Amino acid sequence: MPVKLTAPQASSLLPVRGVQLGFAEAHIRKPNRKDVLVMTLVEGSKVAGVFTLNQFCAAPVILCKDFLAQKSDIRALLVNTGCANAGTGEDGLNRARQTCEALGDLLNLQANQILPFSTGVILEPLPTDKLISGLPDAIENLKEDNWLNAAEAIMTTDIVAKGTSRRIMLDGKQITITGMSKGSGMIHPNMATMLGYIATDANVTQSALESITHYAVNKSFNCITVDGDTSTNDSLILMATNQAGNTEVTESSTSFIALRDAMTDVAIELAQAIVRDGEGATKFMTINVEGGRDEVECRKVAYAIAHSPLVKTAFFASDPNLGRILAAIGYAGVDQLDVNILKLYLGDVLVAENGGRASAYLEEQGSAVMKESEILVRVDLARGKASCTVWTCDFSYDYVKINADYRS
Repeated sequence: MPVKLTAPQASSLLPVRGVQLGFAEAHIRKPNRKDVLVMTLVEGSKVAGVFTLNQFCAAPVILCKDFLAQKSDIRALLVNTGCANAGTGEDGLNRARQTCEALGDLLNLQANQILPFSTGVILEPLPTDKLISGLPDAIENLKEDNWLNAAEAIMTTDIVAKGTSRRIMLDGKQITITGMSKGSGMIHPNMATMLGYIATDANVTQSALESITHYAVNKSFNCITVDGDTSTNDSLILMATNQAGNTEVTESSTSFIALRDAMTDVAIELAQAIVRDGEGATKFMTINVEGGRDEVECRKVAYAIAHSPLVKTAFFASDPNLGRILAAIGYAGVDQLDVNILKLYLGDVLVAENGGRASAYLEEQGSAVMKESEILVRVDLARGKASCTVWTCDFSYDYVKINADYRS
């Protein structure tokens, strides 16, 4: 079961003025499950996105990047689960275009005004006929308060839907921010195997929205890892419908930081939810690395710990075999690292210092911390002022089972 994570209540996911969501059961891979989502945006909305760095990126990712580069007036998003449409070559691109054209015909839009997204099994052709046949149903139930159904419609191996909302005041106007994400396995930075959608009714310039998008992803989805695999389909989309009536937010506005931080808080909560719902996860671990010369070397150490199967299986077993963490720090690739001055903490317990086991450390202390479902690992490199935080989970028996049976 997910680590201290439950599905949101429908009433907690606040409608965003100018965004409507509709879903359908198109039987793309499995019967009787929501697997198609349509989102529509009011005219004049702004859209920004970041995508996977996997060189084998999926057909819909290629089209999304192309349509955004064209500075098209994006008015709708189309998401399917059950098939990733990745590793499908020119045929995959054609199929993705066909779905955009079909939805465009129904909404009276051009194909390049629609951003397509897919998630599911790689190397299989997109069942275009099934997807297109579900579009009328999705359009029929378009409404602003459909965020929970939408979050359920984008799930694959997720156990629970992921969504959250915030409200803030800008220039005396109430601003709503609501987001949802999916992801459970193939999670690794740049980005993670995930789809994420965050919408606000704030009035914001395109440049400011793009700046917020890159800031938010680097503080959230680029700070999580489950298994070190970067997916072919990762996408994070931020949307602003400009319906709140606030003074337009620019990067130099006094309100910019408030909007940026609120949208980043939503992204962080959604990113952490992905880790809490990691395939088979039983522990949620926060890896803090501080005292580095720069953030790059802090990230090297954090990810070496977070990616290590030996570390992750030890946490699953609540086994304080903490030499595995020291080994990961040692092979992280930090130049001229002085292991005699760094310190390792498990929770508040000092585990290692002066190049070895801390003199006051007792294994019972480590075991007690590792039995908790949420665990902090802190490393002080003692060589500078930089720091970073990464979130990860353990490896359980179920992780192997879920991935072994994924295509079943």
